[in-house]
Amino acid sequence: MKKISNSNQILIAMVLGIVAGFFLGEKGAVFAPLGDIFILLIKMVIIPLIFFSIISGAAALGQTKSAGKVGMFTIFFYLGTSAVSVILGLITGTIFKPGQGVTLPESLRTDAATYANNANLAGFWETLMGIIPENPFASMVSGNILQILFFALFFGIALSVIPEEKRHPLIDIVDTINQAMIWMIKKILLIAPIGVFGLMVNSIALFGMEIMKLVLELFVVFSGTLAIIHFGIIPMLVMVLGRMNPIKFLAGMKETQILAFASASSMATLPVNKHNCEDLGVRPEVTAFVLPLGATINMNGNAMLYALTATFFAQMFEIELGMAQYVAIVLTSVLGAIGTAGVPGPALLVVAVLVAAGIPLAGLPLIFGVDRLFDMMRTSTNVLGDASCAVIINHLLKGEPIKN
Repeated sequence: MKKISNSNQILIAMVLGIVAGFFLGEKGAVFAPLGDIFILLIKMVIIPLIFFSIISGAAALGQTKSAGKVGMFTIFFYLGTSAVSVILGLITGTIFKPGQGVTLPESLRTDAATYANNANLAGFWETLMGIIPENPFASMVSGNILQILFFALFFGIALSVIPEEKRHPLIDIVDTINQAMIWMIKKILLIAPIGVFGLMVNSIALFGMEIMKLVLELFVVFSGTLAIIHFGIIPMLVMVLGRMNPIKFLAGMKETQILAFASASSMATLPVNKHNCEDLGVRPEVTAFVLPLGATINMNGNAMLYALTATFFAQMFEIELGMAQYVAIVLTSVLGAIGTAGVPGPALLVVAVLVAAGIPLAGLPLIFGVDRLFDMMRTSTNVLGDASCAVIINHLLKGEPIKN
């Protein structure tokens, strides 16, 4: 008998949780501890996971300078398009307001009001200075995500410029810790179906069945926003910067798109993506550098979802986002992609984004339950973005060799 995958188990648990919540009503709150334990386990690992993965990712990125202008353009292209995707997610979430329409139970109003009261305290300069940690260790203890990101990124870049023989032992240690953290995440995800069941039953008990209408609205807004990136922004960049017919580009990437949607893995799609790009005329030395880097750090679809999810929950909990929260969402979503590509269960980074923006985590089961479907869709956009960068760089080089 074929084993049911973890993602399908989570989906089944979500459905069972909805059914149980419908029949149990307020009595479903008895299952809340199952979800609370799962969330606590995730929160336990999210800070060290981000810290060490960002250091490892930044150290690796710093070494791409050996590829000269190609490496720099590739990195800025990926981070730039991810930033645009985040901003687009914030805009569509603000315009269509998918998180409005649920009456908060009294038990959650107090916590939500506390978050809301702190939303607009910091201005631009205060926000900017707040990113720089006075004490990195205190930032890790308090869980200040932005300060952790800043220090880890700075430290990782510093490691990349130190001579190989000196940095190698420390990077080995960081990579080993990373592997240990990923092992822990995988073990936590084994109980994810139980956690999601408990969270979903409790969510229905708290919010009623009307919460499912909001999930559907979130999915519609997500799909529409993703379509803008997938069929609008990326083909436009290919046409303007890569001088390639966007219809030819999309048609040539059809096989890659199907595999990306089915596997929900950028890495698994890499060989087919490379083949399709080379069929479109991209040189092998370009695809060999650009596509693996993109599979690691280019997360256009993910970044947009994180921003949209943050606005969704902020609306759900009636929190007015201020400058500090918007900066936190953009930086956490974009920089988080550098080091978390190899982490199973990409929706885990939503936790970091919500914590950084000061948004309650009570609605998380809504995302964990449907993440597999979201993941399939956003992976297709991620790999299309990788291919677009390869096409653009191939055009910009105009026959020049890549010098390593």
